[in-house]
Amino acid sequence: MKPLYVLIFLFAFLHQSFLAQEGLDGTHEGWEYALEGTGDVLQIGIPFTAGVVSILEKDYEGTKQLALSYGTTLVITYSLKHIIRSKRPEGRDRYDSFPSGHTSSAFSGASFIQKRYGWKYGWIAYTLAGIVGVSRMEGPDGYHDIWDVLGGAIVGIGSTYVYTTPYQEGHVNIGFASGNKDYLLTFKYHF
Repeated sequence: MKPLYVLIFLFAFLHQSFLAQEGLDGTHEGWEYALEGTGDVLQIGIPFTAGVVSILEKDYEGTKQLALSYGTTLVITYSLKHIIRSKRPEGRDRYDSFPSGHTSSAFSGASFIQKRYGWKYGWIAYTLAGIVGVSRMEGPDGYHDIWDVLGGAIVGIGSTYVYTTPYQEGHVNIGFASGNKDYLLTFKYHF
């Protein structure tokens, strides 16, 4: 399993793509635009990476669990946006602030990686998801406040924990044999 390499590649790509951005408008610094752009890509990149890893590992049960948890995350997020109708903090006349969709998407993918494949890869995914959350508050437009971001993270993580189980790669084998009125049931566990 190589999710670590996929995540590192994704982060390196983002670093090159967005830290080179120019386009200061006089009121914001370049790093703010880089942070916002990075968050825009990571919100899809993290769950996409989780899906690619599950397919490359031939972990089709994990792929199904990711689809269920990510779908649930999106339904809950956009339902809450419609029901709560919280005004955006940056001043636009939009009422879809809570919870942050970027953050719920990123944390859904990150928590899937952690829950399914462990903390060895999960800490990197959570760090990248944290960058998405910060980008929603600290980007040049400040689309969300801390409560929107925390709400998005809770929705993403909660949905994943409902559907996702840890990945176990052929640890248990059960066998059965019979003959001459003898029956044998075997149970083998690989550590």
